Amino acid sequence: MRIVVDLTRCQGYAQCVFLAPEVFELHGEEALLYDPAVPDSQLDRVRQAAAACPVQAILVGEEVRAGVR
Repeated sequence: MRIVVDLTRCQGYAQCVFLAPEVFELHGEEALLYDPAVPDSQLDRVRQAAAACPVQAILVGEEVRAGVR
């Protein structure tokens, strides 16, 4: 599965980092780093992270292709 994070929306709340630390990493205080290709073992955690994002900055799977928010 692929993900995209809208970094212009991301406010650095880091909920994704807490829920899926193998995919998301906070570099410094506000710079989010992530791997757009999510391993199968992390799918559930990434979906939880996307749902928990206060600004809905994470697009997952089919949303990535459609550009749907």
